[in-house]
Amino acid sequence: MTLPDPSEWPVDDPVAYPTPDLLRVRSDASPDNLALVDAESGDSWSYDEFDRRVARRLAGLQRDFELGPGDRVGFLLNTGVPFADLYFATARAGATAVLLNVRLDEETLAAQSKRAGLDGLVCSADTADVAVDVAPDGVPVASVDEPHSPAVDALELRSGDEVTPVDSDAGAERLLLFTSGTTGEPKGVRLTLDNLVSSAVGSDHRLGVVPDDRWLVCLPMYHMGGLAPLVRSTLYGTTTVLQSEFDPDATASVIEEDDVTGVSLVPTMLKRLLDAGWTPPEHLRFVLLGGGPTPQPLIDRCESRDVPVCPTYGATETASQVATALPETAFEHQGTVGTPLRGTTVTIVDDMGDSRRTGEVGEIVVDGPTVTPGYLDEGHTAAAFGRHGFETGDLGYHDDGGRLWVVGRVDDQIVTGGENVQPATVVATIRRLSGVEDVAVVGIPDPEWGERVGALVDRSDASLSVSELRDRCRDDLADHEVPKTVRFVEALPRTASGTVDRERARSLLDGE
Repeated sequence: MTLPDPSEWPVDDPVAYPTPDLLRVRSDASPDNLALVDAESGDSWSYDEFDRRVARRLAGLQRDFELGPGDRVGFLLNTGVPFADLYFATARAGATAVLLNVRLDEETLAAQSKRAGLDGLVCSADTADVAVDVAPDGVPVASVDEPHSPAVDALELRSGDEVTPVDSDAGAERLLLFTSGTTGEPKGVRLTLDNLVSSAVGSDHRLGVVPDDRWLVCLPMYHMGGLAPLVRSTLYGTTTVLQSEFDPDATASVIEEDDVTGVSLVPTMLKRLLDAGWTPPEHLRFVLLGGGPTPQPLIDRCESRDVPVCPTYGATETASQVATALPETAFEHQGTVGTPLRGTTVTIVDDMGDSRRTGEVGEIVVDGPTVTPGYLDEGHTAAAFGRHGFETGDLGYHDDGGRLWVVGRVDDQIVTGGENVQPATVVATIRRLSGVEDVAVVGIPDPEWGERVGALVDRSDASLSVSELRDRCRDDLADHEVPKTVRFVEALPRTASGTVDRERARSLLDGE
């Protein structure tokens, strides 16, 4: 059985693959291709070897959890090979992988585990204690490492000779992830294999695929940006390189020594690489940069260092990428995230849901085969979808070239003394000031003005004062847009996915 080249699939039928078991198909088509590399240990697996490992992992899941179609398995794991084989083993059983953020507090994890309706929870040695505490009553917990508690079973790699893949619908739920919740309660996002494959096809059309591609994953795999490259590489028949966590020096070495051709990063990671003196090797084809807005000074540094940066805009609800700019576009049209991927439609709408004209700012609405069928909560689903598709809550516009520009969030707008302020406008102004590394702008409750504009600033020049910053802002901002509250910090608070933690930023400024 041969897997078609994704670039040849018709855009109106992007999921015309022969079976929902992508790994089995790839193993049949390209058994000797290199599937996976563990950057720390140096161990590697061909697609045939990895397929057999997944069969053995599934045998362990079926023994410990009696796993079957429709079940949900929680993953409380960091990036690594066990995460990868568990993902494919769960899918092979027709079950759903529920990805839990290991950095969250126990109360939040317990609530998410309960909301997800877990049938089992998988952990590792470093997350086992938390797993026992957050697992719903009666839900078994198993570890990929030797357990140190009688409450945790050992999830072994058992003989997989008798495992038979489930013949399931590729449109069925296969992933459940929770949004970052930086502006409210995290929502449970349901994704299907159709969503994931459609995203891979769109990404292929934009970034291209070559036979010796090696995509480095050093992002957390419990986020969509960390898991997507594994699915995509399996579909393409190329290689995924796994690094348990990002480190500027170690990651630079992996990119060089493991012949990495592509890597997914968030802006803070790329900045740390450049600060460490990193220069990309010739074999690196792209740096897919997402997880939040990219400061223009970072794009400028990439251009001067010949970094093939590809700023991207996406969401968990769209299985990762929505629009992506290639380096030449990013350098020529500063601030854009490029045109939408093939198969994805982006509409800009006003408050009434009507389409905006070119150049007019409105809410970004996404439609196409990558978009989630909905949230865990039906009420959240109903509220998030309109006649044009999934309403992202982000603000943006299209230019004459069809390129997308993201300027902020609908719910980020600050109303101060009856005047509307777009935080993105203030952010762009402050970022251009010399001595400023990065900035977050939020509204702070104020008894006189309703809200006041607050700026949390990461400065590169310690001599920059609050009064000087505010004075320099007045050259480009109206009086009501100039931050009334400014606080300098060594780094902006961020979520694990790299986005600014707006609630934390607001709390840091509220006491000033």
